[in-house]
Amino acid sequence: MAGGAKAAAVAKKLTKSTKSKKGTRIHTKVHFYRPQTLSLERKPKYARKSVQNKNQLDHGIIKYPLTTESSMKLIEDSNTLVFIVDIKANKRQIKQAVKDLYQIECDKVNTLITPRGLK
Repeated sequence: MAGGAKAAAVAKKLTKSTKSKKGTRIHTKVHFYRPQTLSLERKPKYARKSVQNKNQLDHGIIKYPLTTESSMKLIEDSNTLVFIVDIKANKRQIKQAVKDLYQIECDKVNTLITPRGLK
């Protein structure tokens, strides 16, 4: 019976076609669109940077108060404080820093960059 089973297996293989039944594809577009390939998640073997970047404004937004003649006039006449701040600080950050340092509320913050490159 073992020989019969072997013969049946050979006969079954011979009846199956080895040629692909899939014909040539009919292309309906003139442009080729690259198929999306598998994109694996990165698994680095080591960190590319030894130290993470820290926030540049952590050392302090407000550098020092400006004590020029014109700033003193502003302080006396219009109840306005003038500070030199970090060049990358925005108005919200400046307002929060003044509130933290002096425990006062700001009505508004005006900024300008001086010709020397200070803010």
